[in-house]
Amino acid sequence: MIQAPVSYKRYRFPPAVIAHAVWLYVRFPLSLRLVEEMLLERGIVVSYETIRCWARKFGPDYAGRFRRKSPRTSDVWHLDEVVVTIGGRKHWLWRAVDQDGYVLDEIVQSRRNTKADKRLMIRLMKKQGCLPKRIVTDKLRSYGAARRQVMPVVEHRSHKGLNNRAENSHLPLRKRERVMQGFRSPGGLQRFVSVFSAVRNLFVPPHSKRSAIAIHLHRLRAISHWKAVAGVAI
Repeated sequence: MIQAPVSYKRYRFPPAVIAHAVWLYVRFPLSLRLVEEMLLERGIVVSYETIRCWARKFGPDYAGRFRRKSPRTSDVWHLDEVVVTIGGRKHWLWRAVDQDGYVLDEIVQSRRNTKADKRLMIRLMKKQGCLPKRIVTDKLRSYGAARRQVMPVVEHRSHKGLNNRAENSHLPLRKRERVMQGFRSPGGLQRFVSVFSAVRNLFVPPHSKRSAIAIHLHRLRAISHWKAVAGVAI
């Protein structure tokens, strides 16, 4: 199915400016005011509130158009959760990544129990369309209970030292959280991470590509794909 191009109808700024502003804000740990200042240096006068509206409007559209990584039957899923305080209340961001650090799914929930873990696993199976070879988690007991109910045939390894890949995947979001001075609502957090992780998946090279030239080529292809998705000149 061919998707219609991104519509910039009734926006007075060129698509290239909008796409570049959204890319700066989502890709790098920059505040809206810093993005405003960077655009001003290029002679583009736009308010940080306008940039916020662009990111909210076009970010999910861009993210939804990125090619998804094809799942492999040998995939290993690393599952972990991290607490995020919103308005004085604790929420948990549940995340699953594969063996390359590619974010498979994220979901914000108000509980840290078996029911919340089951919801993550069911979403993962629907999105990936297959079961993993193995899941790796920390020692939280709800993972084992949910796995026995949802995917009993899948091998489960529960050890804190084995789950560094999932735990390390939280670090980029923690940096953004500090820059943004926290999130205002669970829905806002969910919307942001869905775009943030999709863009990060696109630009961050797999662990197998460690040479400088391989990283440069990967990033050039990512930039080209970003511009194609945004509908701006390459």
